[in-house]
Amino acid sequence: MKTGKLNLGLGFIFLAGFMMKIIFSLILILSMPPLIVTAQNANVLLKTVDDNLMPASYEAIRRIVNEEPDGSKKEFTFFTVKKGKDKIAMMYLTPASEKGRATLRLGENMWLYIPNVNKPIRITSLQSVIGGVFNNADLMQLEYHVEYDAVFAGETEAEHILDLKAKNKTVAYDKLKMWVTKDKKNLRKVEAYSASGMLIKTLEFKEDKNFGNGLVRPSVIETTSPLYKGYRSLMIYQTIKPRQLPDEVFTLNYMGRLGDLR
Repeated sequence: MKTGKLNLGLGFIFLAGFMMKIIFSLILILSMPPLIVTAQNANVLLKTVDDNLMPASYEAIRRIVNEEPDGSKKEFTFFTVKKGKDKIAMMYLTPASEKGRATLRLGENMWLYIPNVNKPIRITSLQSVIGGVFNNADLMQLEYHVEYDAVFAGETEAEHILDLKAKNKTVAYDKLKMWVTKDKKNLRKVEAYSASGMLIKTLEFKEDKNFGNGLVRPSVIETTSPLYKGYRSLMIYQTIKPRQLPDEVFTLNYMGRLGDLR
């Protein structure tokens, strides 16, 4: 009888140990997929943000307002066209002194066209063809999911917070922090950082507007920067329309003819 009780006790101990190992293994297995799924979901959300901001190919009219510390303002109006992930061009409509100028972006390559100049001039993403807080990368922005990978960084009651990391060193900003509404997946704020972690600028997305064709998005982007105290720039979308465009539009030879598209 004693031997039987001993064997029974040892059996319970063995079974308990075996069950603990199973439970521990299950905890490890079940804890890993959510991390993977979370990373995948963050990039899916980022793609949704892009889809909610713009059609894949479109034309738009935008007004840029640069405000300086002394209260003075300078305004520009642009006709902009974009096709797919990496082609965007824009032409100055106002002021009259800039009319006819155009810029083109193909991937990370950018050019400025000036009437009566022999050929387009190469420009960089961190320069600004109009001054103010917006740089060329802001003015001719590609879709976020094309240039960045995303992970969830937290949440507020109404918003998801994403951390974005540039996919390569040619992207204007090394890191972004992004606030996206939970209900409609609309972009509300972006903070842009250098590789060292320094805040370069903040962009706030405001005043949702129905542009037609099922597109409801912020019509105003306001940007400020700790590097430019007292300066503020606004990008105001007046119209956005889906439009299919031939590749010819996004070539150096076509820059002087963008006005033909209007």
